[in-house]
Amino acid sequence: MVSRRTFLRANGLALAAGGLGIALPAQATAAAAPLLPGFGRPTRLDFADVSTLHGDDQLLLTTLQGVVNRRRPRLYFNYGPENYDTAWLDGTGARITRHDRPLDLIARYRGEARGAILHDPAVPDSVNVATTLAGLENAVAATAEQAAEHGFTVLTDLRGRFDPGDVLATYRWQLENLFPRCTKALLSGLPPTRTVRVEDVRWREVARETERIRDSSNRQVRTFDLSQELTGQDGVYLRFQDSLGDDGWGASVGSVVVKADGTQIASFTPGTDAETPYLFDGLNSAIGGDANRFADGGNYFIYRFTAPAGTRQLLVEVDLWNQFLVTATTTAPTRVEPFPYFRDYTVAMRAMVFWLPPSGETGALLDEILSEVRPTTPYAGWFSNDVAGEWGGVDRASQHAVEVVPADYYMNATVHAGVQARVSDRVRPRPRTTLRDRVYLTLTVGEGDNIQYCQRRMRQIWDDPARGQVPTNWTVSPLLAEIGPALLAYYQRTATDHDLLIAGPSGAGYTYPGSWPRDALDAYTALTGRFLRRTGMDLVYAYNHRNAAGDGWVAFDERIAASYRKNTPLRGIIQSWETGDLQAAPAGLPLIGNFSPQGKAQEYRDTLVRHIEGWDGGRPLFIAGAVNAWNWAPGDIAELGELLGDPFEIVRGDAFFELLGEVMNNRA
Repeated sequence: MVSRRTFLRANGLALAAGGLGIALPAQATAAAAPLLPGFGRPTRLDFADVSTLHGDDQLLLTTLQGVVNRRRPRLYFNYGPENYDTAWLDGTGARITRHDRPLDLIARYRGEARGAILHDPAVPDSVNVATTLAGLENAVAATAEQAAEHGFTVLTDLRGRFDPGDVLATYRWQLENLFPRCTKALLSGLPPTRTVRVEDVRWREVARETERIRDSSNRQVRTFDLSQELTGQDGVYLRFQDSLGDDGWGASVGSVVVKADGTQIASFTPGTDAETPYLFDGLNSAIGGDANRFADGGNYFIYRFTAPAGTRQLLVEVDLWNQFLVTATTTAPTRVEPFPYFRDYTVAMRAMVFWLPPSGETGALLDEILSEVRPTTPYAGWFSNDVAGEWGGVDRASQHAVEVVPADYYMNATVHAGVQARVSDRVRPRPRTTLRDRVYLTLTVGEGDNIQYCQRRMRQIWDDPARGQVPTNWTVSPLLAEIGPALLAYYQRTATDHDLLIAGPSGAGYTYPGSWPRDALDAYTALTGRFLRRTGMDLVYAYNHRNAAGDGWVAFDERIAASYRKNTPLRGIIQSWETGDLQAAPAGLPLIGNFSPQGKAQEYRDTLVRHIEGWDGGRPLFIAGAVNAWNWAPGDIAELGELLGDPFEIVRGDAFFELLGEVMNNRA
């Protein structure tokens, strides 16, 4: 995500955008060039559903979309059975022509691409190199078979170019040979491949934890007998999931030992090189601080073990805890395909695409790339779930004055960025409030910094008829004003009096302000102020870097708060804190830590009641409550509202901070 001081944005980004032939929005000026520019207004769109296509075909079509839409947005696709992309189609304002055979669109638009860049199926990361080259050469990324079938001239053949086992060499070649030609206004981190589930796989349940356990109290080494799976020809697949899935404490594995007829054939700790040969699918899991692999909610991870021929007994000893569900099968449950999403935008922008886990040697190369761009250049995409993962990736970006735009599943960005929609800059009327000796609770739905969440999951829960019964703060990205104005305008237009849109972590892009270079932080908060004023938001939900122990967050200090206060219209900040015991006013800006009870409505209510034990009722008490966007829906919020009677009062965030500010001023 790019943010620059006025001079840098007026000169550097404006030149980068102009050099791309990008159609800047009418309101753009030299003093405020677009951070995430569009490519003209879509007036006619060819639409097709590509949800059933193989990843190779989706990759070809999406890179073709980037080439075509760079000139003028004309291609739009629906990528999943949930039809999220279809839901936004009418809001583009374009005339729609629907096509039942999406691959027919290749012939229609083939002439706008100069040819094809062939990626190497043996080197997954060549998909990213091919995408970068596709943007630079006005080409598509394809297999050799696709190029021949659809009549594309081969411009570059990457087969055999890179060592399959040397990811660093692949991306260093790209950095040295392609980056000098790429835009410096955007960096993009996208996984080269995705894992697709195979239908009709039969799983045998091996073990299940039925109790709600979140404190590791059931941790022990358990032995699973997988002998009956030895009949398979392709090894044994062992899957770990969350047995409950609604509160974020799924299966956690600390070590694995595999024995065939009593002889040890495998032994590893998650996150180490020893695990790699056996980790069949780990993309939907993460590494914890205790060198454990875990999967919460609907996520999972799968190991594959192959026993020697003639083995009669296969035992797997697993150090396992929390809410686990373990199943086994003999059928390969997934297949690996190219990851096609968001590549229309990277191709259109001529951005460099890479995938570097933010730890170890790959993290060092990521540092090198981040240091090559100006402060506040956007990093759009995401990070791998290695030992550093999200926190490590965002922290590295922050140290280089780069903010993150979580966008790896953001579809049709080249269309949405050009839609003409009125984003309101009006602050919603604040409810009238009277300070009393109550427990004031404000509820905030997280994840809004994630523009793909705003496009997909948020639309699903926002359209729930139960929304609006209880005052609720909804985090969204103010950057949608540029890369998805119709999305933001929809949420503004359909909000009830109980809905308040606030900025996600930590303003104009996901970042940890405390990790920014001291002389660059004002550039980020100034960018945040610009987007907040443009979107009428005056509250922000924020994160900061982790403490030295790695088990908690560092609170915003006077320097950080002063930068926000000077450069933004913020009336208050809710900072991620989990225990909720943070309340301060650094630089005079009210700040409160969020409180994150687990479970659904009844358990959430019970936790709140325990949290206020000791409160004597003789003064107002303030709690900022976090709502899990992936597990909760408006109906759950409504249920919580019904359960919370006296002394609780649920208020919108703006009213909450007005009351909190009044108390803080009285204390001062």
